[in-house]
Amino acid sequence: MAGYETRVVITGLGALTPIGANVDEYWKALCGGVSGSSRITRFDPDGYASQFACEVKGFDPLDHMSRKLAHRLDPYSQYALVAGREALDDAGIDPETMPAEERERTGTIIGSGIGGITSTQKEVVTWHEQGPRRVSPLMLPLIISNMAGGMAAIEFGFKGPSYCTVSACATGNNSLCDAYMIIQQGYAETVLCGSSEACIVGSVVAGFNSMKALSTRNDSPETASRPFDATRDGFVMGEGAGMFVLESLEHAQKRGARIYAEILGFGMSTDAHHMTAPEPEGSGAAQAMRRLLQDSNIKPEEVDYLNMHGTSTTLGDIAETKAIKKVFGDHAHRMKISSTKSMTGHMIGAAASAEAIASILAMRHGTIPPTTNFNNPDPDCDLDYTFNKAVEVPVNIAVSNSFGFGGHNTTAAFRKWDEA
Repeated sequence: MAGYETRVVITGLGALTPIGANVDEYWKALCGGVSGSSRITRFDPDGYASQFACEVKGFDPLDHMSRKLAHRLDPYSQYALVAGREALDDAGIDPETMPAEERERTGTIIGSGIGGITSTQKEVVTWHEQGPRRVSPLMLPLIISNMAGGMAAIEFGFKGPSYCTVSACATGNNSLCDAYMIIQQGYAETVLCGSSEACIVGSVVAGFNSMKALSTRNDSPETASRPFDATRDGFVMGEGAGMFVLESLEHAQKRGARIYAEILGFGMSTDAHHMTAPEPEGSGAAQAMRRLLQDSNIKPEEVDYLNMHGTSTTLGDIAETKAIKKVFGDHAHRMKISSTKSMTGHMIGAAASAEAIASILAMRHGTIPPTTNFNNPDPDCDLDYTFNKAVEVPVNIAVSNSFGFGGHNTTAAFRKWDEA
């Protein structure tokens, strides 16, 4: 059995986002301040209070997989497989040539906040309009949240631990944390992990509209996601997938892998306050960040960049800002901070994974992606949020916050890998 002294590194990245169909496209768009928000095309949004979202654009599953396989996967699972294959390719891992003993030591932990909601809506309508005999026999495998991980294991032949994490918008960080711990505990040497979401369907948008959670700037969707701006009026829905290859340091070095970053640790807590609203003073978020610093054995002043949850909601942005100031003290005003949701929208279960990738690439390239669409200062949001333009600055340690409905708080810390 391995132990907590086992170091875990990231050797592969994969992304499918509203602003880029792969990691390179995603990173260039982030640094360029590109918005992924536009009028919804998946269904007719007339009559909806919010008629726009950050959709994955130009995606055809048949460009990536057989028609038979695509038919057996909800879009959220399709997204996960495409981003997962990119991460494996990036890590230099070929499942086709992997020895049997390696397959048994490779896991798949892929989460989703909502799961196969596209198929759920479709099959419920079929059941209601055409009767029970017309419901697809694939309905249950299509909709359950663990199927992205299960199908990835089948597709790639990985026989290590495989399951899914579900913690709303914190899901991606929980997937990373579980993969990290499984490697530390010796249950696997390699884990393909991350999260995926494909939730831009009529029923979900209607639900968020009824909660009054979404921005309603239908006249300017590209500027609607504006974290920390005094005129913010809600988040913009997004979708996509972010995937990682995690390995024990020993395993990665033995095979000569290129290493992006080392995972330093995680912090988790629960608000125990409200179904959807954050605790107003950010106490739960602060507790998670304190635990992160302790678990990672780092001091507040060592953190160079923090990718905030930063959803562009009135309460959330203020509560998170308060939490950061409680934990980091004076350093809160010195370290670089940004919210990449200003460009991707809120990718729900996939958000934390996409933002962890942004944090890792910020270290690799020495560039802080901006918080875009800012024009009007909010006196309650008074940190250095890297407004409107990317900034070049060395980043050695990065932190990524993600919080979810139900009061879930997760945060992760990464250190830039130095071969020396």
